[in-house]
Formats: sequence, structure tokens, C-alpha cells
Amino acid sequence: MKITDVICQIIRLESIEGKTAGTQDTVIIRVQTDEGIEGIGECDASPEICEAIINAPFSHNIACGLKELIIGEDPMCTTKVWDKMYKGCFYYGRRAVAIATMAGIDMALWDIKGKALNQPIHALLGGKQHDNFRAYASILFGSDGAETKDIGQRWVDYGYTAVKFGWEPMGESEAMDMELVSSAREALGPDRELLIDAGCVWDARTALKRAHSFSEYNIGWLEEPLNQDDLEGYVWLRDRSPVPIAAGEGECGRTAFNPWIDQRALDIYQVDLARCGFTDSMHIGKRVQDVHAKMVNHCYKTPISVAACLHWLSTFKEAFLFEDCVEDSPLRHDLAEEKYQAVDGFITVPDKPGLGITLNEDLINKYKVN
Repeated sequence: MKITDVICQIIRLESIEGKTAGTQDTVIIRVQTDEGIEGIGECDASPEICEAIINAPFSHNIACGLKELIIGEDPMCTTKVWDKMYKGCFYYGRRAVAIATMAGIDMALWDIKGKALNQPIHALLGGKQHDNFRAYASILFGSDGAETKDIGQRWVDYGYTAVKFGWEPMGESEAMDMELVSSAREALGPDRELLIDAGCVWDARTALKRAHSFSEYNIGWLEEPLNQDDLEGYVWLRDRSPVPIAAGEGECGRTAFNPWIDQRALDIYQVDLARCGFTDSMHIGKRVQDVHAKMVNHCYKTPISVAACLHWLSTFKEAFLFEDCVEDSPLRHDLAEEKYQAVDGFITVPDKPGLGITLNEDLINKYKVN
């Protein structure tokens, strides 16, 4: 089997809000083969930048567009293709968006492999150890405590036993931070799990102060309290915090994760398949296991990424919780015919061949940019 084409489809809602939500646009990667099998993937990065990285022409041996690199390759040879892409974009890649773009292609290649072998991807990764996961509803904070409480109550009513609130307006002031967390806990009651995503807003000393304050509300973890580049700050904070520290969603690929794991910077490592792909995520997951830390998925995107995360996370026995984005967006809920969403607080691992995704072509045509 040979790769014959790589197609990027950018889809975007008609109205984009000024908020930190990856469900308003995406880039779908379609890898086509000479045997008629098409693989589907997506990248969690700026869609037009990913498209440029894929379609860029040859410049020289280590600065080439990804499409030109992989045409004619065997899609079943996922490691070989990953290594060829990594080397071929060496001058502009190695980290961040180039790796995220590789991840979308890699996701599509594993989809092809599963379809060709009539196996779900988790079987090809070594076999699932979970049929389902307890899911946490992942949603943004409200504009204040009252709105946050209403949001929390909504997802409690839907049956979630854990809810994560994140990003703005966290960080505006100490009073607002405490109002948001106290209201969230009030909505969830004493027994449900409350997770807080600060959205990279503080310095280390402020984060430690908030960690002590938030511990009174029995939060399950404090996510991304510091800038994503502040590795030393995370090491310092994790050693002192009374609550678990989570991060990792901004890291792309194993090379980016290695220093965080080497320095034991986190209690909980959050891996996004739309930024790391299956090939590198398996390496990352095994390294996290080796240091006896916890691991969850990061996913605030579409059903393509949700399915990928389910396949990957299900292969790790220690996996304990799944991020289930509940953002009210057609790209989150209607992009696929399959509904990868929690029911009564639990989300099921797919068993169809490949990713198990059937795209809603009508929705794609409605929102397609190109």
C-alpha cells in the first residue's frame, strides 16, 4: 500500500468568540492510499499554519513540506514515516506546531492501519485495558461565581461525577479566583471531584498561595498554574504544593515531554493526541509509567481527537480519568456520526476498525473554509 495524497480541510464556525476553546475551528487531515483506504486525523494548532506545513514545497533536505515527504510511503510503516517527517522538517520543526502537524498525519496513518487490518487502534497498540473511563466534564469558567455555579450544576445534572473549570477570568484577582473556586465547589457538592485549570496565569509563589487556598475546597488537581515554559517553576511548585499539579497539554511530542518527566515536574501528565500522535504518545505514556506518575488525556477539540485519546489511554492500566469536552459547539458534537460523549459520567472506548470515526460530510461542507 502507498500514500497517494494528503488533503487538509479547514472548517470554522461562522462566528468565532474571544475565548480559549479549540472547538471553533479545526483542520482535518485526510491521508489517501492506492488501495482506496482513507485515514482521518486532526491537529490541535492554528489550522492555516498546519496546512502550510503540510503543503510547503521542497526547500532542501531538512526543510520540506510534510506532504512531499510522505507521498509514496507505506502508511503501515508508521514509525518510519514519523522519523522521515521529523528529519525532513528539522530546520523549522522539532517542537510545537510542526510536531502537532505530524501528529495529525500520524493519527490518520494509524486509522489506515486499523482499517486495513480490521482492528481498532487500541488493539494495534497492545490491547485495551479499559472498556470505559469515568469522564470529567471539561468546560470554561463562567464570567463570575454565579455563572460558574450554574454551569457546574448543569453538568452535575447530566450525571458527571467530576467537572473541570478553566481559564478566564481566573487570574484577574485573588478575590475572583476564590469566588470562582468556591462557587464551583458549591455546585458540585462535597462528594464530586472538582478540577481547576488556571490557564497559565501566575508566578510560582502566587500559584503556591492559591494551591493552599484551593486545597480547602478539596480540588483534585491544579492545572497549568504557570507559564508552559516555566519548567523550573513547576518543579519548585510541585515539591511544595498541597494539591496535585497537572500540565503538559502544550507539549508536542516525546522530545518536548522528556525534560518534564526527567525532572519529575508534575503529578499528572496531560497528553494530547492531536499534538503528539499515537507514535510519540506511546513513548510518552511508557516514560510516565516508569516514573510512577499519573497520566490523563488532554482533549478540547472534536470527536476525531476524542476517539484517538480513548484508543491511546485505554492501553494504560493506570489511566483513571478522561477529559470530556462539553463545549456547546457543532464541531464537538456533530462532526462525526458516532457520539463520543460520556453517558451518566462514563465514556466508552470505541471498538470499530481504526479510529472508529465516520465524518459528517454535510457539516464539513457547511463550515468548510477550503
